[in-house]
Amino acid sequence: MKSISIQPLWLHYASIIVDQSVAAPVKESRGYANGVLVILFLVYVLNFLDRQILAILAEDIKADLQISDADLGFLYGTAFAVFYATFGIPLGRLADAWNRTHLISLGLGFWSLMTALSGTAKGFASLATYRFGVGIGESSASPAALSLLYDYYPPHLRTTVVALYAGGVYIGLGCGLFLGGSILDAWAATYPDTSLAPFGLKGWQVAFMAVGLPGLLLSLVVAKIREPERGRYDGGAKPIAGSPLKEVAVSLGSMVPVLNLFMLARGGAKPSLIVVNVVTIALLAVLAWGLILLTGDVTQWVALAIGVFAAFSWSQSFLLRDPDVFHLLFRSRAMICLTISAAGVVFVGVAFAFWSVPLIQRTYEVANSQVGMVVGLSSAVSGFCGITFGGILADRLRQKFVHGKLVVYLAATVGAIIMSSAFLFSTTLISAYACLAVLFFFTAMATGPAMATINDLNVPRGRATSYAFFTMVTTLIGTAIGPYLIGQVSDVYTAGGASPAEALRLAMIWCLALPVGGLLFGIIAFRALPADEARVREQSERELLSVG
Repeated sequence: MKSISIQPLWLHYASIIVDQSVAAPVKESRGYANGVLVILFLVYVLNFLDRQILAILAEDIKADLQISDADLGFLYGTAFAVFYATFGIPLGRLADAWNRTHLISLGLGFWSLMTALSGTAKGFASLATYRFGVGIGESSASPAALSLLYDYYPPHLRTTVVALYAGGVYIGLGCGLFLGGSILDAWAATYPDTSLAPFGLKGWQVAFMAVGLPGLLLSLVVAKIREPERGRYDGGAKPIAGSPLKEVAVSLGSMVPVLNLFMLARGGAKPSLIVVNVVTIALLAVLAWGLILLTGDVTQWVALAIGVFAAFSWSQSFLLRDPDVFHLLFRSRAMICLTISAAGVVFVGVAFAFWSVPLIQRTYEVANSQVGMVVGLSSAVSGFCGITFGGILADRLRQKFVHGKLVVYLAATVGAIIMSSAFLFSTTLISAYACLAVLFFFTAMATGPAMATINDLNVPRGRATSYAFFTMVTTLIGTAIGPYLIGQVSDVYTAGGASPAEALRLAMIWCLALPVGGLLFGIIAFRALPADEARVREQSERELLSVG
């Protein structure tokens, strides 16, 4: 293997491009680690840029494809979220067992291609299909990236580092809104008659293509990042036995009805475990059928039922394959309650980030470029400041007492609930923009401490899996249900005679109940944290002794 330079990554770039020796774990300088953080930050920027651009394109897509608010909620939420959540688990396990940089590179290239292809969509079905692909690709990024960062930085810096990485969320949100709005208005000004535009493309189609292509280039750079020693700051890590690809196949197979029953039986599951699995799929089928009769929406509830069943079935299979990590996950009150709590914060962050733009457009009739620039800029600046401040404060408080990270998380959650309410009851465009900017600050402030605490609550070899589970739950609740639910309730109010703007505002008010409930679960997690962190330390010591 070539000798490793201690130059920072941006000075060492040329040697990285030609060096193919990434199979063996290596130790790098702090400068190199900072460079890796910058690159992973850019990956996360594109992750949310490609996801969020749909918000500013929503009104044009709705008019062009003749779809409803509920359909828009499905495209932004469920179509993306179910596949993101479902594939996050097997790809999280792959990140715990395989080369993480290669996994991120492949995922980035795939979701960027799917985003670009969204610009070729001619109808609701094709656009939904590409959104499925975006969800699959993006599910590979954060579990692997967070696992990498935990091996590049020591414990006392991790929340700050995680917060800086997660700042890509808000830069991506802002860039998506700004670029999407600018492209829409520029295309409309250049081609008032879209039949005369190249290939008859609409502005929203061009926007998808424009933001998708850069990720293909960045994926080549990510592939050259060196793989660090796993668990290097935690005394080492017990490796996962077996082939990495077998881990993926087993995880995916455990989510497929009928096949999962054979896998459970082969894995030594008790008959009672198999019965519970069959009863669960039957109950989900009945529930989905009832919701379909209630709403008339087959795609939403079938997709969501599949996602929930996949999560449940995987957890049963995981119990048999890795009981130690399973018990750290599912017997941790802090882990479970914080995950549920964070789903409420994700609901505010995701649903409001999406629907706030159409609400402002419908209420104040502002141009795409203006709302994209103002909301995009406030998202980028306020979000990045909030997540950086939250990460630094959480690290400092954690050094003083064990609850330090969750103190910051809970304070930010309260702030987010207050500001989301203020936004919905604002009466002027300026006050709406101001409330939204402060809301972005608080939702961002909560992100770093939550993500870091989830990683703290498992051993090194289970961190990517823990975060994938956290992401799966928060995505299914906050992303798959949130945007769709608001759209569905908005359609009901519209059918009852409310204006489109008022219908959407009322729907968003009703849905504030979810983050309030999330706050209560966050308090339970706060109380359970010390005992659960002690269990993780004990398990880590046992594993290190077994390896030694």
